Amino acid sequence: MTATETANTTATATHTAAPATPEATGTTATTETSRAVVQAYMDTLMTGDIPALKGFFTPTSTWTLAGDLPLSRTWTGPAEILEEFVPAMLARFEADSVEFAFDGLLADGDRVLAEWNTRARAKAGGRYDQHCLAVFTVADGRIAAVREYIDTLHARTVVFA
Repeated sequence: MTATETANTTATATHTAAPATPEATGTTATTETSRAVVQAYMDTLMTGDIPALKGFFTPTSTWTLAGDLPLSRTWTGPAEILEEFVPAMLARFEADSVEFAFDGLLADGDRVLAEWNTRARAKAGGRYDQHCLAVFTVADGRIAAVREYIDTLHARTVVFA
């Protein structure tokens, strides 16, 4: 066998194994469970029922707001997330002006990317129109971690002015 034939045989041999299917690895079930959890969370968020969101989180869940805003950091546990972080953000808006518009989800395994828009009148006077992205990690049917990404310049200019 020539060197070229040996190289071709080796290359072929390394690529003959069939990749694992989602069904074989359980990824499909995990993906669908994760998607369902975050979909239910987003459906509840869209109703504005903030207290009802608590049951979606584990006791040690984290929510990280990326960036350098006054509220940017990692918040831990449902109480800190929903009783400190969310109210601190909502307090910067005119009462009853906050609207959420859900755009969709992408899921893979235990991670789900959610897109939504938040619109409100900021108490500082400006109109807040924020496109939000968050990566949710789901474990045992509950949200274990969230990393949220927003336009921090828009937030700083309109909400934290």
